[in-house]
This record gives sequence, C-alpha cells and structure tokens, in this order.
Amino acid sequence: MTSPTVADRYSRASIAMHWLMVAVFVGVYGAINLSELLDKGTAARQLARNWHSMLGLTVFALVWLRLALRLWGTTPAIVPAPPAWQEKLGKAVHGGLYLFMVVTPLVGWALLTARGRVIPFYGLYLPDLPLPAMAQARLVKEVHEWLGNLGYALIGGHAVAALWHHYGMRDNTLRRMWFR
Repeated sequence: MTSPTVADRYSRASIAMHWLMVAVFVGVYGAINLSELLDKGTAARQLARNWHSMLGLTVFALVWLRLALRLWGTTPAIVPAPPAWQEKLGKAVHGGLYLFMVVTPLVGWALLTARGRVIPFYGLYLPDLPLPAMAQARLVKEVHEWLGNLGYALIGGHAVAALWHHYGMRDNTLRRMWFR
C-alpha cells in the first residue's frame, strides 16, 4: 500500500479544522438538545443553553479560518472523478454549509440580543447586535430553529454522501479529509 501524497489529500490544517468543526457541532446540537430535557428555570438548563451559545459562536469564529484555509489551500481531485452533476451538487452543499456556519450563529446572537440576554463567550460578554425591539424575538427564534433543522439536513447529507463515496463509489472522497 502506498502512502498518499500531499496532492491526494487536504492539508493537515484543513483536516484538523474540519474534524474540530465536527466536534464543535456535536457540542452545539448536544447542548441544545440536553437543555430541552432539563426543567425550565434551572441552572443546569441555563448552563446547557450558554454552552450552546458559546459553541455556536465558536463555529462563527472558526468558519472564517476554515474559509481562509479553503481559499488559500488546494482541493485534491476525487479519483475516480464523479459525474458532473455530483460535483455540482457537492459544491452547492459545501456552499450551503459555509453559509449555514456564518448565518446561523449570527441569528442566534440576534436572538439573544432581541431577548435582552447577555451573549456569553468563554468569560467574555459580546455586545448586542443593533436590532429592532423585543417584538422580533419570536420571529428570530423561529428562523434560528429552522436554520438549526436545516443544519441537521446539510450535515447529515454531507456525512451520508461521504460514506456513499467511500463505500458505494469506492473513490477517495473521504480519504482526502481523513487522518493518515
């Protein structure tokens, strides 16, 4: 078995950032789902929601580094090459994921602002976003929840596609982003 060359896979930084984002997303979704299991008004529920907020804002901070790595790095070819429609769909899903990673945390930040809540970020408190009054909080909450559900679909579809490429098509799609 030959070892892959640099052209066969993403950079170590891109791979590390990808899997770090996966871990952060597990935390984001885990924290909000855990909070729903806890009694309203409890310190444990608020702690889970604070972690959801902090990890969501971590996604927002890290996505910019991820985008920089993507723009300045190289994208290794998929071997064997997939059909053109799959490449287009893959690019659309990746674009959707990046848009999701930028917009969803901003909407969450806007929700905290609209509710008059502090925006915790690992001991720091971020400023409010300039938004309309509290009356918009319900709409902002619905948008944030809708985006969160869209995230399940995008992330899940991305994972299923990677597994399909690996086990079904037997190409190098997953290996390009996997650790050595």
